[in-house]
Amino acid sequence: MNEIHYPIWCWVTFFVVVLLALFVDLGIANRRDHAPSRRETFIWSSVWISLALLFNAFVYGAVTHSHGADMGFFKAKEFLTGYLIELSLSVDNLFVFLLIFGYFKVPKKYQHRVLFWGIMGALGMRMIMIFTGAELVERFHWILYVFGAFLLWTGMKMFGSDDDGFNPEESRLVTFVTRFIRISKHYDGNRFTVIQEGKRTGTLLLLVLIVVELSDVMFAVDSIPAIFGITTDKFIVYTSNIFAILGLRTFFFLLADLADRFHLLKFGLAFILSFIGVKMLLPLAAAGVMKLHDGPVEGGFYLLVQRYLKHEFQQSMVNISLGVVLCALVISVVASLIWPKAAEPES
Repeated sequence: MNEIHYPIWCWVTFFVVVLLALFVDLGIANRRDHAPSRRETFIWSSVWISLALLFNAFVYGAVTHSHGADMGFFKAKEFLTGYLIELSLSVDNLFVFLLIFGYFKVPKKYQHRVLFWGIMGALGMRMIMIFTGAELVERFHWILYVFGAFLLWTGMKMFGSDDDGFNPEESRLVTFVTRFIRISKHYDGNRFTVIQEGKRTGTLLLLVLIVVELSDVMFAVDSIPAIFGITTDKFIVYTSNIFAILGLRTFFFLLADLADRFHLLKFGLAFILSFIGVKMLLPLAAAGVMKLHDGPVEGGFYLLVQRYLKHEFQQSMVNISLGVVLCALVISVVASLIWPKAAEPES
């Protein structure tokens, strides 16, 4: 019930919508390098969110047409839940991007260009990671339990961590990249490469782009297993993932001035990861309970466990996941506003 066949026109529609939106964004609206205004960021944030919701309606219509309204509604909820999870986890990426841009002193008018090409690279890399993950899950179902344990461990670790998870000054990524790629120590407009002493050399902007790309891969290690906790449907996993990261550039500029105000968001994200990890481990625990049970299953607790293992509560589990994700995000944001971060003492 979790994965269905999508005709090729569904995939074509998705890629046409994404590429057309990116063309309008970079080729028309942001053709000139500039630091977007607050008004621009609000408008484009609304555009990307609306586009994701419209595609959610498309998923409902396409699945309903071939598999009925119940399945269409179920898949639409899977998409929305996956989108919210990926969007919330992607917001955590933005705080790291702030550190990267701040450390390398990237001019604000070039940050949009770096984020755009970073997301273009993510389109391909995440497709590889998602389809590889889906293939592994299909062949070795037990890997879902490995994902679940990893997410639970990551969530618990986030609860006890006070750092942002990335220190450019001590990053091995920077050392690794500069070991294999010639990089100059300055910016040259918005160019990623220049000719120096007759050799093609990367500018500092190229180094920033590579670090952003590799950072996204590291974040995908958390976010992709998280959405597999909701569904293993490759179409839903990939499309919800991509729609979530498409708006990252706009959300980056929207949240850049508000980063400190949402200081409790990381605890909401930690709870989401922990919850999904537990959810992915539940079938293993339920199977263990039934294996230890001696005697016929007639009612009560063991009957519920048996029905759960037969996937009778799949609709309810998606509803619960959607509710938990929404509540965790809202509570962490509201709590951040009610209890603002204490001002750091001046040195």
